[in-house]
Amino acid sequence: MKGLYAAFLAESLKVWRSKILWIIILVFAFIVVMIGLLVFISMHPGLINSSSLLNAKASFLGTVDWSSYFVLLYQIIAAIGLMGFSFVISWIFGREYSDRTVKDLLSLPVSRSMIVISKFIIVIIWCILLFLVIFFLGILTGIIIKIPDWSGEATIHAFLIFSITSLLTILVSLPVAFFASWGRGYLLPIGFIILIMIITQFIAAGIPGIAPFFPWAIPTLYSGAAGPEKSHLEVISYIIVFFTGIAGITGTVAWWRFADQN
Repeated sequence: MKGLYAAFLAESLKVWRSKILWIIILVFAFIVVMIGLLVFISMHPGLINSSSLLNAKASFLGTVDWSSYFVLLYQIIAAIGLMGFSFVISWIFGREYSDRTVKDLLSLPVSRSMIVISKFIIVIIWCILLFLVIFFLGILTGIIIKIPDWSGEATIHAFLIFSITSLLTILVSLPVAFFASWGRGYLLPIGFIILIMIITQFIAAGIPGIAPFFPWAIPTLYSGAAGPEKSHLEVISYIIVFFTGIAGITGTVAWWRFADQN
């Protein structure tokens, strides 16, 4: 445990002193604010009568209330969150290879397993921070633009759905760490997650029957963003997500322990 603490402290300092932490937080915050702006325009269509393009983009929400607004937040964390979380994981694991610090890291008197586990702990903390930024900044934005029909009980319920959706999204993002390690950088993991997102869209549109068994489609299904009737998943779907995350962790640990890092 002492080795884990030392590795965790070192990884924490790397993240805290890097600009990428704040850049990603600002990107997520910007996305939420832009969604809030579109919702505001949807509430006041007279502001953009001269722009048919903006009118078309702003009308995507339909009826504007907190319920529909929360669905937008679910969609952000299930889709954009997947890309954001994957980028975080790619950076934490891939930077050791791109910066050529992996040999120095492995020469430390700490087991490779502890190094990898400490990185995953940082990943989870970072991703939790991001989903909290999205949710609470989303709430603040909704209050500022005065979305009608506020309900504290509905907000608590939405936070529960949002949190579980975020957890599911984090779990299916964890295999990216293996591809970042195997590919020794950023290119392979980013390519992998882009491919996964394309496949997920194809499954959702073409063969939705297998979506509850495809790990990367399950967070969206759970959130109800794909339709309320699809939010009731069987236990097997959650088991698939859980083992997807476990596979990502164990595969990464195995790679760092047994692969030739020269």
